[in-house]
Formats: sequence, structure tokens, C-alpha cells
Amino acid sequence: MADHYDFSMPLDEAMQTQRAIRRLKPDPVDDELILRLVELALKAPTGSNAQRWEFIIVRDPQVKAGLARCNRQGWEFYRRIRRSRTPDDPKRRKLIEAVQWQTDHFEEAPVIIVPCLKGTYFPLWHFPTASYFGSIFPAVQNLLLAARAVNLGAALTTIPLWNLMAVRRILGLPRRVTPCAVIPMGWPMGHYGPTTRKPVGEVVSYDRYGRRK
Repeated sequence: MADHYDFSMPLDEAMQTQRAIRRLKPDPVDDELILRLVELALKAPTGSNAQRWEFIIVRDPQVKAGLARCNRQGWEFYRRIRRSRTPDDPKRRKLIEAVQWQTDHFEEAPVIIVPCLKGTYFPLWHFPTASYFGSIFPAVQNLLLAARAVNLGAALTTIPLWNLMAVRRILGLPRRVTPCAVIPMGWPMGHYGPTTRKPVGEVVSYDRYGRRK
């Protein structure tokens, strides 16, 4: 049962050690635990408190295979563009190897969660688009932090969504329900740990962009 898992990890520890875990074991993950993660995700704020979210929990091998196919197609295109535009370095090579592993083993993840939103948005108009997706990503972060608290591996990707029509068909989504992310989940082969990030002083401006202290 989900209540057998310890969610008591301090929030600052979860936030400081959360990272994308792409290498996952095929070992099963309890339905009760996944539902508890979604339940915690639903505690996040959402635009106008509309709660227009849907979470598709994918375990069916055929559905996972369809998402994996979309992911491979999108990753191949994206990888070629990135390779031509960014220099090679050890950190980047390590990241690419992890994403490539995930791509090669995508359908082996024991569960894939697809957060979705009901309603329409206008992609060429920034305000409603930002408002639309802003109603789901706080819940997604809750989901990822809850997974971190119980040492369940997870990594958010949007690569499969390059072919939105195919993903809609694979998941049986009506036109007014939009997939916003794809999150393979499972017990990690590696481990969580502290992440390396830029110093806060390099990303903070005061009052106007570029005004540093």
C-alpha cells in the first residue's frame, strides 16, 4: 500500500537532490503508490482553481510502444540539430548518453504518466498559452518531488509530443484534452544526489534584465 512508503523527506532535501532519472529498472511499481503521487500532484495550485487536469497512467505494452516510437522519432531529429549547434564536452556527452538510454528502453519503464489539460489554447497568443500550461506544471513538479521523496525515478520529457496527433491517437484523447508532458517512472538504476547549477547571482536581475548586484 502507498502508506507503507515514507514521504517525510524534508522539502529542501528533495528539492536539492531532485534530478532527471532516465535509467529505470523494469521492476513493477504499485498502483497505490502511483495514485498517491497523483493525489499529491493534485494539491498544487491551478489557474482559477479550474482543476482541468487529467493524468493518463500508461502500463499497456502497446500504448507504451506507441509513445516510445514517437519519442525515438523526435529524439533523432532533436539530436541531429543539437549536435550541429553545440560543442562536444564530457557533461553534454553524459547527458546525451542518458537520454539515448532512455530512448532505447522507453517502453521498458514500468509506468509512464502523461499529464494532460482539458480545454483549448491559442498557440500564437502568448498570454492564454502561458496561462494554459501554467495550470499543469505546478502539479507536475509536485508529482516529481513526491517521486523523489520515495526514491522513485522519474524524468519529464516533451520529446514524444513533437507528433501531437499521433500521441492523441495512441492515448485515445479527445480534441479538447491536450498532453503536456510524458514522465517515465520506475525504480532507478542509479541514484539521486546533489545537482550542479549556476550560482544564483548569475541568473538574478533587479528591476530590469541584466541589472546585477
